[in-house]
Amino acid sequence: MPFTRTRIFTVFICAALLAVLALPVTRSTAQTPLKVVATFSILGDLVANVAADKVDLKVLVGAGSDTHTYEPSPADSATLSDAALIFEIGAEFESWLDALVESSGAKGTRIVLTEGLELLKFDEHDDADDMHKGGEGDKDEGEDHDGEHEHGEFDPHVWHDVSLTIKMVERIRDALVAADAENADAYMLNAAAYIIELGLLDADLLFAAEELPEARRTLITTHDTFAYFGARYGFAVDSALGATTEAADPSAGEIAALIERVKAANVPAIFADNVSNPRLMEQIAREAGVSLAPPLFTDALGEAGSEGESYLKMMRYNMQTIVEALSK
Repeated sequence: MPFTRTRIFTVFICAALLAVLALPVTRSTAQTPLKVVATFSILGDLVANVAADKVDLKVLVGAGSDTHTYEPSPADSATLSDAALIFEIGAEFESWLDALVESSGAKGTRIVLTEGLELLKFDEHDDADDMHKGGEGDKDEGEDHDGEHEHGEFDPHVWHDVSLTIKMVERIRDALVAADAENADAYMLNAAAYIIELGLLDADLLFAAEELPEARRTLITTHDTFAYFGARYGFAVDSALGATTEAADPSAGEIAALIERVKAANVPAIFADNVSNPRLMEQIAREAGVSLAPPLFTDALGEAGSEGESYLKMMRYNMQTIVEALSK
């Protein structure tokens, strides 16, 4: 399914490009690049697009790895201790970060990128979805099946809404400019160019979603990560495991309830993701008589060379995969 760029953004693009070209460009005399840490791969990509080669960027949780179940290493402690800036999503997504910062003695400025955004509450988007009501496998807010990981009150998965990602990129830009004024022009130029790309991406995703009839826009995935995607692009969302990931171990009764939810949703396909074991979704798909679509990129980028190696590619791939699978 090809994505078509709309002419609606032509004036915006031209104005933004003119603004970028009008920015003064100065040469930096800084000898030592700013040491910057991003907590996980998606944030790392956003920071890299703004900072380019002006910083020494380290990413704690790499591509294909699950931030929910991540266990920091001694090397991560050393990395944090040297950082001038630490970029994090917040909203208790990186549940291990406070302890790591304390143990490492890190003095860098922490930039919480969900601050200032209008966040969804887990109970709000669960209660708004009829498929979450009355299921015998439902859990209390924030509780996971084995107690190893708990989300907070608010859903941190904001990057699945590109309009919110644009706001995060603006915060990244502002934090870099404040910390490294000598390279401010480069950060401003890079951010402006990247925001144009993100604006085009957002438009493409909105138009792509419209190709799918509204009655077919029900997205059932492994864990609860697509609420912002659904709100922005017009999908009802449900998940097999709520806020948890691969650590969860649902009971036979819970699995039976999940299968009945899938049947009731009348969808042609459900979706696994790149940070969870697909076996549960394979079982549910098989017993519900639906297809298991190719896995989506959710809480991590894909490896280099994959369809999800960057945020831009990941979001396009996800929408294309969703629309194609739900069109059958």
